[in-house]
Amino acid sequence: MEWGYTLAGLFVGIMIGMTGVGGGSLMTPILIFGFAVQPAIAVGTDLLFAAVTKAGGVWAYWRHGVVNWIVVKRLAMGSVTTTLLTLWALNATGVGEGQHNDLITTALGVALILTSSALLLKKAIAGLLQARTGHPVVSALYRVRQDEKHKAMATVLTGAFLGVMVTMSSVGAGALGAVILLFLYPKMKGVEIVATDIAHAVPLTAIAGLGHSTVGTVDWSLLSFLVMGSLPGIYIGSHLGVKISDRIMRPLLAVLLLLVGIKCLV
Repeated sequence: MEWGYTLAGLFVGIMIGMTGVGGGSLMTPILIFGFAVQPAIAVGTDLLFAAVTKAGGVWAYWRHGVVNWIVVKRLAMGSVTTTLLTLWALNATGVGEGQHNDLITTALGVALILTSSALLLKKAIAGLLQARTGHPVVSALYRVRQDEKHKAMATVLTGAFLGVMVTMSSVGAGALGAVILLFLYPKMKGVEIVATDIAHAVPLTAIAGLGHSTVGTVDWSLLSFLVMGSLPGIYIGSHLGVKISDRIMRPLLAVLLLLVGIKCLV
């Protein structure tokens, strides 16, 4: 079984390296449906797995000066609070005794479907917004990002939403966060969006994962085997990603996440 965990870490690491999509979207479903790990333990362990695997990326992006720390701070103002509140609620209602398996699986399904939609429909949504600029709702959205105070508040609320989703399912800090930031901050370059999103995801997943560990929903042995496989996997995936078109990999990954998300809900 230990080698199975390591191979799972290797596979997810390769996918992270090739697509840049967070490991939670893949690792948590693999642990739940592939290895029959209790959902709460799968989420808690995967949160720390994500923090470890993404930490190196933050260091690299920080050295290149492409992290927008103001946006990171705004996201964290919302996410840290809701993460702690969600952890308190889960602990107070018996997550350590497996009381929320169905709730966590449902949250995972919703998060996977939203992530899949973000991957598949990012360009379509952007085109639709541009085509319907006169619509009252679209106009209101554009006004939010044009006013600095409103944009700051929207960013904090985005962080709050991600804090709940990530703590409940370990999914959402990657693709979902990036799509929202892309809309709110259109002047930021693609690499800055990715770097800022990852810089926020590392402390978010670390806090949520450590919170899960205090109530006994982190398997440290399992975590070590996953990391053992993921680190070389990310290295391999980063090299393969140069050779395989992103236009092929991302739609395939999105469809896979959509199918898994539907399975979580039915």
